[in-house]
Amino acid sequence: MTFRDLIAANKRQSAILIVIFILFIACLALVLALGALAYTHPAGLRRIDWLEAAEAGGLGALVAVLFSFFAYYQGDDMVLAVSGARPIQHEDDPELFNVVEEMAIAAGVPLPRIYLINDPAPNAFATGRDPQHASVAITSGLRTKLTREELQGVIAHEMSHVRNFDIRLMLLLAVLVGTVAMLCDLFWQLLRWSPGSSRSSSRDEKGGGGGVVTLVLFVAAIILALIAPLIAQLIQLAVSRQREYLADASAVELTRYPLGLASALRKIEEDPHELHAANRGTAHLYIVNPVETFAARAHTMFSSHPPIEDRIRRLEALVHQAKDPAPSQPS
Repeated sequence: MTFRDLIAANKRQSAILIVIFILFIACLALVLALGALAYTHPAGLRRIDWLEAAEAGGLGALVAVLFSFFAYYQGDDMVLAVSGARPIQHEDDPELFNVVEEMAIAAGVPLPRIYLINDPAPNAFATGRDPQHASVAITSGLRTKLTREELQGVIAHEMSHVRNFDIRLMLLLAVLVGTVAMLCDLFWQLLRWSPGSSRSSSRDEKGGGGGVVTLVLFVAAIILALIAPLIAQLIQLAVSRQREYLADASAVELTRYPLGLASALRKIEEDPHELHAANRGTAHLYIVNPVETFAARAHTMFSSHPPIEDRIRRLEALVHQAKDPAPSQPS
């Protein structure tokens, strides 16, 4: 596949993700609403207001749509604000702007807004809904600790996220995880504060098929509330790891110098500082996981980034492949 094919595939994935996201949230809201009603109604399923349950599912779909639009248009500003990033101009750091301009031209995208995070930990991320509304944020530690070639490799990696539309995809995934967690938390709070009157229902009310179906719905809602946030997060992490590999490869296409990014990754990995502005909600955006407790899981399915050693090995392999002469053909 060419990079154009990958970009087109990423756009399709974003559109499909929106549809699946809305349907998933609607189904999740419906099942959780039925489970909560089964728990709170003493007469079981025969007394459940199905219209009320359907309205809850529709409300869940509406919430998903609203959150999607909010994330699409305002998600990047929220991420930048939470990260403590402040915009800078060309006169503040001409060399940084020159590097970003070079990589934007190489990637064929408009110049993004540039932000600086005042933190000694070296790291960077890109965000936005498309290349025309993209932003790149770097820490002061990254700016002072990397050489120009290393900085160029990091910026090329972030510009690759912009060009490949990863910034849109990861914003949507973050909203998916957050909305699922919100609905499940709402379900648990409802069970916590409800009187639990279904447990005191009479034997006649509990008997029959309605009571059995009510119990099944309640158990299904409990199981779904437990596993839905985990499933959503695992999907987000798996997609994030693959997009990091692609951005590394795309960065080499832009700079033609794999060792620049490899050296930068090694410096970021070995730096003792932890980025205090980062949290679980934004950690997947950075070029290297900035939260040490989560970075330690780099070899598990719960990691948002591939192992640094594996990323560096892949980059160095590109150098070795370029140096190795082509095998001679037999005469």
